[in-house]
Amino acid sequence: MIFGVVPLFFLELFISMKVGDIIGFMPSVLWIMLTMFLGITALRLSPYTFMGNLRSMQMGKLDIATANKASVSYLVGAILLIVPGVVGDAVGTISLLYSFYLQMLAKIRPSQNINMKQNQGEDNVIDVEIID
Repeated sequence: MIFGVVPLFFLELFISMKVGDIIGFMPSVLWIMLTMFLGITALRLSPYTFMGNLRSMQMGKLDIATANKASVSYLVGAILLIVPGVVGDAVGTISLLYSFYLQMLAKIRPSQNINMKQNQGEDNVIDVEIID
């Protein structure tokens, strides 16, 4: 595990230094502050997002796996935006876009009511079989 994390840390550091060298110090600081603000705001709004996913799941628009994917990708994206770094910001943005895609997909899907009756017909009909 540690052998996989250390190279990613150095890759993040190298790419962030390279981007900082290209765009300059102040734009880099503004970038970090902006993404931290966006990540903190996303975390503050996460209970509403999670409840929206549960509501979509109750209405039959999302299954439990898709609701879980949307919630986890939203949380991971928000946390990655808080952590400074170019690669983390890119992955966090992609994760948030994926979460929003799943949520929008749930909003345009027709609801499939799980509690619908299997045999739909008239309620006041008695079915009788006559044997001679």
